[in-house]
Amino acid sequence: MKKHDLNPDPGVQKRIYFDWAASAPYCGFDGQLSFGNPSSLHSEGRAAKQALEEARQRCASILDVPPATLYFTSGGTESNSIALFSNLMRPGKGRILSSPAEHASVRECMDTLEKMGKPAGSIEIESAGMVTVKTLEKTLLKYPDARFASIMAVNNETGAITDIASLGSLLAAKSVHFHCDLAQAAGKIPLNISGWEIDSASISAHKISGPRGIGLLYLRKPIDVFYTGGGQENGIRGGTENTQGAAALADCLEKCIGDVETHFHNAKKRWKRLMTELCAIKRCTIIPEERTAEDERFSPYILQAAFKDIPGEVMARALDDLGFAVSTGSACSSSSPERPVLSAMGIDENLRIEGIRISQGQSTSCEDIDLLLEGISEVLKFL
Repeated sequence: MKKHDLNPDPGVQKRIYFDWAASAPYCGFDGQLSFGNPSSLHSEGRAAKQALEEARQRCASILDVPPATLYFTSGGTESNSIALFSNLMRPGKGRILSSPAEHASVRECMDTLEKMGKPAGSIEIESAGMVTVKTLEKTLLKYPDARFASIMAVNNETGAITDIASLGSLLAAKSVHFHCDLAQAAGKIPLNISGWEIDSASISAHKISGPRGIGLLYLRKPIDVFYTGGGQENGIRGGTENTQGAAALADCLEKCIGDVETHFHNAKKRWKRLMTELCAIKRCTIIPEERTAEDERFSPYILQAAFKDIPGEVMARALDDLGFAVSTGSACSSSSPERPVLSAMGIDENLRIEGIRISQGQSTSCEDIDLLLEGISEVLKFL
């Protein structure tokens, strides 16, 4: 491996970012938009409304869905909440399903819905960390009253890719509303929202180098929502619209999704190098252990790895001291030592404690990968 000086200038620490799954570096937005409120009737308001609808058209075009199916929200968490809490407005007691591998914004909503009297059910995941047709069929047999299912496309901790198309066909045949968290999928893997028979989906701008505080909710058909107020976004999401954020999100979707195949190919090459070198380290275990460098079931943007006898939090801090940003898992759950996703996969407790998440993005370079590997080697010398 080519040697690099991890810190050529002692006065300036070189920082290399490997926590893209938490939040991608902001690419910036230079557009000048009207400051008016899109709901106002004066000229400034009409200009803002036009800019908002142009952003919606652009997002719809790149996602290949009708513009009327897209609603701007504050991000993936709110989009998930709107879809999930709409179950409180649905007649009857149809059961809500989700997997234990879902993001905290879904898991915690499920807990609240149960407390409010909505019956829930858990979809088993395979050891690799994703829901499969087999596990979903088993769950639907167990819960014939299922009316809503939330299943993510790409896991935010392990990178496991779910076959959404196959699950969509199965759920559609059972007349079960299918909600899909696309936060780690948009701009990373090819999407086919209309073809996957998804009923609702969430997208977050800051996962694809956009600003925080803006996201999308896709609804194949309008729904009755639990939260109301203001009537914006056709009554689906109240609150003054974030026009600047919507335009920036459209920019990011066009940049990321427009060339997703090329970025995916380059990411695979970088991840193959990283995984090959990590597998040669005796103290390193890839999570799940069955994952290989060529495994198509996983996103080449997220990797979970553990280092024997080093708690993940300690490893992350040691790498941070050397200038590398990695995490121990989802940023939304960083205050908790629990790793519910890994636990649901049947991962040994020691590995769960020792696990760190490494995630890359479109601007990650091969040199960054080599520097990270050197940084890990340095840490292993004294820990």
